[in-house]
Order: sequence, then C-alpha cells, then structure tokens
Amino acid sequence: MTGDIPPSPPFQQVTGSGNAVADHGGIAVSGIYNDHSSVLLPPEVLRAAAKVKAPRGMDDLPYLPGHFVGRESELQALDAALRDSGQVHLQAVHGLGGVGKSALAAQWAATRAHSQRLRPVRWISADSPVGVEQGLAALAVALQPALAKVLTTAALAEYALQWLAGHTGWLLVLDNVTDPADIAGLLARAPDGRFLITSRLATAWTTATTVIRLDVLDPAESLTLLTRVTTAAGPRDLDGAAELCAELGHLPLAVVQAAAYLAQNTLLTPRDYLGLLREDPAGTYQRGGEGRTSAERTVARVWRVTLDRISELQPYAAGVLRALAWYGPDRIPVGLLDRIPDKPFEPMPTPRQVADAVGLLNAYSMIDVDPATRTLGMHRLVQSLTRAPDPVDPHRDPVLVEMARIYATFALHKEVVPMSWRDPALWPRWRGLVPHIDALAHNTPGASDSPEMTALLNQAGGYLHSQGLAGRAVPYLERALAYREHHQGPDHPDTSDVLNNLAAARLAIGDPAGAIALAERAVAATARHWGEDHPLSIGAQVNLAAAHLEAGEVDRATAMFEQALADSLRVGGEAHYATIMSRSNLAAAYLAAGHFDRALDLQTRNAAISAQVLGEDHPDTHAARLILTQATQAAGAPARAVPLYERLLRRQERALGEDHPHTLATRSNLASAHRASGNTGRAIEEYEQVVEDRVRALGEDDPQTLAVQGLLADARTEAGDTERSIPLSARVLEDRLRVLGEDHPDTFAARESLAGAHRAAGDLDRAIPLSAQVLDDRLRVLGPNHPETLNARNNLALLKAERGEGNEAIALLEHTLAESVRALGEDHPHLSATRHNLAAAHLEAGNPGRAIPLLEQAVAANIRTLGQDHPRTVDTFHALASAHREAGNTAEVASLCERIHASHSRTLGEHDAQTLKSASHLALAHLEAGDPERALPQLKASFRAQKRLLGLGHVEFLTTAHNLALAHHTMGHLGKAVRLYWKVLVLSTSVLGEDDPLTRSAAAHHAAASTARDARRRGHL
Repeated sequence: MTGDIPPSPPFQQVTGSGNAVADHGGIAVSGIYNDHSSVLLPPEVLRAAAKVKAPRGMDDLPYLPGHFVGRESELQALDAALRDSGQVHLQAVHGLGGVGKSALAAQWAATRAHSQRLRPVRWISADSPVGVEQGLAALAVALQPALAKVLTTAALAEYALQWLAGHTGWLLVLDNVTDPADIAGLLARAPDGRFLITSRLATAWTTATTVIRLDVLDPAESLTLLTRVTTAAGPRDLDGAAELCAELGHLPLAVVQAAAYLAQNTLLTPRDYLGLLREDPAGTYQRGGEGRTSAERTVARVWRVTLDRISELQPYAAGVLRALAWYGPDRIPVGLLDRIPDKPFEPMPTPRQVADAVGLLNAYSMIDVDPATRTLGMHRLVQSLTRAPDPVDPHRDPVLVEMARIYATFALHKEVVPMSWRDPALWPRWRGLVPHIDALAHNTPGASDSPEMTALLNQAGGYLHSQGLAGRAVPYLERALAYREHHQGPDHPDTSDVLNNLAAARLAIGDPAGAIALAERAVAATARHWGEDHPLSIGAQVNLAAAHLEAGEVDRATAMFEQALADSLRVGGEAHYATIMSRSNLAAAYLAAGHFDRALDLQTRNAAISAQVLGEDHPDTHAARLILTQATQAAGAPARAVPLYERLLRRQERALGEDHPHTLATRSNLASAHRASGNTGRAIEEYEQVVEDRVRALGEDDPQTLAVQGLLADARTEAGDTERSIPLSARVLEDRLRVLGEDHPDTFAARESLAGAHRAAGDLDRAIPLSAQVLDDRLRVLGPNHPETLNARNNLALLKAERGEGNEAIALLEHTLAESVRALGEDHPHLSATRHNLAAAHLEAGNPGRAIPLLEQAVAANIRTLGQDHPRTVDTFHALASAHREAGNTAEVASLCERIHASHSRTLGEHDAQTLKSASHLALAHLEAGDPERALPQLKASFRAQKRLLGLGHVEFLTTAHNLALAHHTMGHLGKAVRLYWKVLVLSTSVLGEDDPLTRSAAAHHAAASTARDARRRGHL
C-alpha cells in the first residue's frame, strides 16, 4: 500500500488475512502482519472483567449544560424512572435534532445521577453499531488502559459488556440512537444497569420504562436561556429578545447559538440579530426529507449570521469549520487542523492560528472542545448544512465547499498513510480515525476521488480486513481499484497493491472465484512492471495460489507454491520473509493434498525459522505454528495436536486478543482436534462457544461463522444428536445459499453435511436426493475429475448400498475408482477411500473375495503415504479384518488384529480406551481361530481394565464381558460362563434395551450355557 510498504520484507502477502476456519479439522491459514513488536501487560489486566472495580473519575459526560433552563417535569420523570434498573427514552415530537435531548440527559447525569449512587456515568454516541462499539471500547480502556494496545475494538467492546454484566450501579447514556437494533444486544447483555437513551424515534421504545417526548422550550424558558447566555458577562440591552426566541422556534440549539453571537458582539441587540435573520431568508437549509422542518431552517439562519461574524474576525476559522464538516461528528483529532491551510498554495497554519480558530468556533457554539482528549465535536445539523453548497451563500459557495473537502482529505491522508495497519500497537489510533474516514468516504462522491482519497480507502480497507471486517473493506478497496486503474493504469504498482488487497478481502468473505480473477490480474501486472523474479511478483503468485487452494484446486495450487518457494529461495534466501510465507503456504497445500508427513517436515523447520526471524509473538509465526499443529493432527496424532493448539491459543490471546479472527480460527481448530481425538462432547462445547463469539464479533453472515456452524452440525451428527444437527445443517445450507450462492464450494459442503445428518438418522430417502444434487453440482462446477466430485460420487454410492441398491453402488464406485486412478494417481488419499468404499459394497453384496484385494491395495497405499500407525491406515486394517472374517479366514483376522493392537499401543498407550478395545478384538480373533487358551488371559486383562476405566454400563466393557463369557463357555467353564452371561444380559438390557444385538446374543448364549451346564449335572448324577 502507498506509504506503508516497509523496506524489508519487500512485499506483503495479503492472502488469507482475516480469519480462516478449518472444515472437518482441515486447514486454516491465518493472515499476515508485519508486526515485529510485542506488548507486556501488567498482571492486573489479566483479571476477569467482573472482578475489576471502576476507579473514580471515570465519568465522561461530553459537556455540562451550564445554562440549562426548564425541563423540571422531565427531570423529575427521570428521577423516578432511574431509581430502579431499566431504560429511559427521550423523544422529540417532530424527531427534531437540536431540541435538547442530549442537554437534558447531560443535565440529569451531571446533577442527579450521583445522588442515586450511580457510578460511573458513561456517555456513548449510539447513532450506529460502530458508535456503540467505539463507546464500549472506550469504557474498557477507561477500566484497563493497557488493553488499548493489544485488543481489537470488538474485543474491547466485549470486555466492557462483560464488565457491565458483572456490576450494578452504573449509568450509560446512549445518545442519538437511530436504530433500536443497534443497542438491543447491549441491553440484553447488561440488564441490571441503568440506561438513559436519547433518540429521534417516537414509537420504537415499547419496552422502555419511561418514554419522554421532548418538545421545544416554552417561550418563557427560551427567553430565560437567551438572557442567561447573553448577559453572562454583565447587563445588556435585550430589546426584541422575546421576538427573537419566537423566530428561532424556541429550539435550544438555535437559541444558544444566537445568544453566543450576541455575547460576543456586545453592541448588537436581539432585535438587531432578528433583523439580520430577516434580511437573509435565502441562507436557509435547502435539504428536505424525513425529519426536516422549519426549525432546521431556523438553525441554518443562525449559522449564516454567526459565520458572517466569524469570517469578519478570522476568515481561517470559517474554513476550518467547512473542513471539519467532512469528518465524523465526534472526537475529531485537533491535530488534523495543523494540515488544513487557509488558502490554496499557502503554508500550513501556525499553532496560534489553529488555537484562535478553535477558540472562536467554540465561543460561538459551532464546535465543542474536549481538552482532555484534544478532540473536537461538531453538531450533525451544522455539519450537514456546512457541506451543502449554495451559490448564494458566501460561506457555502460550491468552490469553498469543494476546497474544504480537499483540505479535509489531504489532512486525513497525511495522518493515516504513515501508519501501518498491520502494527497492533497502532490499532488504538486507527480506531479513532476510522469513523472520520468512513464519514469522508460516505460524503465524497466517487467522481471526486483523488490519489489521497484512494490511499485512505486502501489503508482503511487493510485495517478493516485485519480486524476481521472484510465485508466492510471490500467496497473501499473496489472504489480504490476503480480510481487507480482509470488514473494510474492497470500495470502501476499502486494498482497491483489494491488488486492484491481486494483479492485477499474477497477470499475472506468466501469468494474464491472473484479472488482468483483479481489475483491473476495482479500477477500479470507485477510481472510486467517488476519482472518475474521480483519479490512483489513472487508474492502475487503466492496470493493467486492461495486463492486456487481455497477454490479446491489443490494440485494446481501446490505446483504454484512449489515454484514460488524455489524462486524466493533463489532470490532472497532461507530466512527471507518471502521464503517463510511461501513455505507456510506450501505446507498448507500439502495438508490439503493429504501429504501429511511432507507438510509436517516442511513446517517444523519453517516455524523455527519464523520464530527466529520474526519473533514468537509475530502473527506470521502464529500462522506457521498453526499449520504445524494441523500437520501434526493430520499425520495421525490429534491428541498430540491438542496441547499445541492450546499453547498457540494462549500466545494469540496475549498478542492479538480473544476476539481477533486468528484467535477464533485457532479455537475452532482446537475443537476439531478434540473431535478427531474422539472427544466429541468437548468439541461440541468448543464449537458452540466459537459460534457465539463469532456471531457477536463478526455477524451471522460472516463466511467463517457459517463454516464453524457447519462444523458444529457435523459434530452433533457424529455424536448421534440428529434432532439438533439436522435443523442446524439445514439452516447452514440456507444461509450459505443466501450469502455465498448456489455454486459456492461451501454451499456444496453444507448440502453434503445435511445429507450425512439424514443418513445418521436413518432417513436415506432424504439423504440420497441431497447427495445426488451435490454430485450434479460438483460435476457442473468443478468437473468430473475434481477430488470433491469424486468424493461426492463415493458418498452417493455408499448411500445407495445402504438402501440395498448394491449393483448400482458398485457400478458408481468402480467408475469413481477408474477416474481417480487416471486423475489423481495411485497414492492419492481419495483413491484409498474409494477402494475402501468399493470393498464395503462388495461385502454388503456378500462377496468378500472381491473386497479383500481392494482393501489390501488400500492398506499398501496408506502405509506408503501415511505410515502404518496413521488412523486411516488402521481403519483400513479393520476393514480388511472384517472382510477376512466374512470369508472365514480366521488366521488372517487374528494377524490383522495383532497389527491393529500393536499400532494402538505405540500411538495411544497401553491404557487408552481404544487400545483396550483393540485388545478385546484381538482376543476374540484368537477365540474364533480356535485358540481359547490364548484368548482367555487377554480377555481377562481387558475386562479388568475396561471395568476400571469405562464402567459397568459402557458398551465396550459389556462386549468384552460377553466375549470373556464366550471364552469360558468354549473351554467348558460353564458355571463361570452362565454367571457372566447373566450379568451381561441384565446390564445390556438396562443400558441398551432388549432388542439390541448384544442383549439378544447374551440371552441366547446364556440359555445355551445353562442347558449345557444342566445336562452336565444330570450326567454326573
């Protein structure tokens, strides 16, 4: 980005910045930052929000209404309403701004809140969701100032919400609420506090304790207000004061502004001022529409007369006011004025000029000044009027208005462009400036954009993306790209920079096709301008490859990453930033391709280099360790991956904050590791919390929020909770259709998950049509040889086999196998899965002889690519053992069970539940092979261990007990067998039910053993 590219590293990979979530425990590659710093927090900051006490002096009322008059009945109503927790809404009859809603709230909060023991009293400008979030973030910083340097705005807001929910006795003033939905979440999260709400809405507050419709002042109150302000410095001639108040419509804002003018100009009377207003009827507010009344035009008259006087005293002050009108209304940094000149081609103003201008504007109530924060405020009405050009108004001459916009843009550009949005230490400043960039961009037509405005949009887009707000970043980046392509050309480096950033943002919102198109343009442009070996050109290639990877084109992406790594090694060397990033992305591609050991080897080295070069807490080091942990999990050691994820999560929470997109991605991957380790219950809990946090921080329609909801649905299906997983899967599919479209890969995956949930519920009639549609869609969009298309054909065949359509299933799988060999090669993971499924179909059709060779091929391929202890290899051993059991090859079954048990012992340990289960299976295999003497001690050992670890009601323990009884039965120990069969029968009936196969088997064997025992007894007699 312009003005933000550091000398080293020479390029910035933007791909994947934002958040990434791993589907089915897969890959999540986080974004890239250039942060080489870390922040050490004092211990007290780490305390839970509910345990933090509010220090004194936290009240932050924007002003104290020193000349407040009247409103006694309204103040008494507030007294009564705020004695108990609840919410109060102030309402103007005509929805009029300037009627004094905020003044009334400030008066009550300043003079009466503490008498009701309300502390602290906090003021939030709640005219938008951003305003609410900024106000909550400011509360969090006031409670714990050190948090400002390490947490995102969203995380600070969440901290404040937790504090509010855990305390009572506070007051929040929510000023100028324009949509009740903007504060609904706040009211719900903190029901025990007190809320004082001001708004222009009249009928939206049905849940409020008290609704006060605030009208304009009474004539007597209006006259009192004018008199107090005008005569504050001494007696004055107030001739015409009552008539002036009537002309002003008794609007408090207009009365105060007029009185400020009269107080400044001691020779003028109210009648003189009234004459000035009547002589200038054209200087009124021209803009109509909702909420616009004659009173607003009165404000415009006051503004015109006041500006005449200000221009006479200091013309520069009038120019400052016009420039400030283009920013947000609140907390405008006063430092921006240092870059607003008086006239074109003149030097920047001196500090005295700025101070005099601010003082004069403040004296005439045109702006508010907060010395503590060195920020300014300007009323929205005044801003809106000031920006509206009027050829007959010398203060709003179209040329002056346009020059003010240019000055405002230039000043903000000079403030923003030197700041790197990738540096977390600068995020507090970014949070303060983004509202003003928003306002400037909103009020500037695209046709008036300039290089400075484009740089602002590009920088703001990068910052918003880094905060997980890619949806807000995309329009800014699209607008910046349109300008740069038109004015600077498609091959300009600045154009390529925006292309890369927009491609990354498109990728983050779930648009890989759009990201690919943009990244291809960036690759072509950088190559033409810099040459193919320039680091920026290599970075553009990496971004394009990442987009292809996200689109599911694994082989193509892998080849591109390998070339980028070779180029970066040749150009920059082993420890170059480009090399580190290329290696990380290549490891991610290896994971997607199923080459887990290659990914693990590559990223083990890369994580160490990244930590050495960039530091342990650098976001890119976090990303490298994330891929390393995923590789560990994918290589068949999910239990080993769990502590690695937990360690990475602690580092990210410390460096980035709990609600940062990268932190949320790691939490999702931790849940997937728990799921892969067999701890589905823990995984569901983790997924549910991540979904809740993502919805709060990023919204329900964020693509990664939808991704985690899909993972939660799959985990519930896996746990057998189809009553909850089916409606959730259906909702995820509906949301992805709406947000991503029907041809998006994630939409296909959501429909496939819904089919799987119906299958788990035994509803094949619903599952099969869904699976068939997934296959048709992938054939149409991805082509016949894409791995996901082959996987869809696999899934459909399995469903048909389960419904008894064995011949059709076998035909589908044989076709898939042939296509997989041709498209993917012999050792691709999809090929082993297809052989596994085809073998299962042959077994279902009663043909183990055809299943066994297929499974033997799958075992050999898995051992070559994954190793003999990988879970997929072990699963294939299981399937092969089942096929040999069907064929009556008991010796082969025992041999395979030996290998399975040995693998579990090596990888999981002797006392793991899975190891004990495989030991029980091995003993049963020896029993089936006619070797009960060998089986009996093995079953006894498994029986004791499972009883201790699993309990009497666990199905695995009951199965082992049944097999132990069978061993005793086989060896003629009929008394022991009968007693054990009976215990199994009683427990199995209680736990599994009378119709469970284990219960029926125990009953049948108990009867047979009892008969044999009784016959033996009769024989002895």
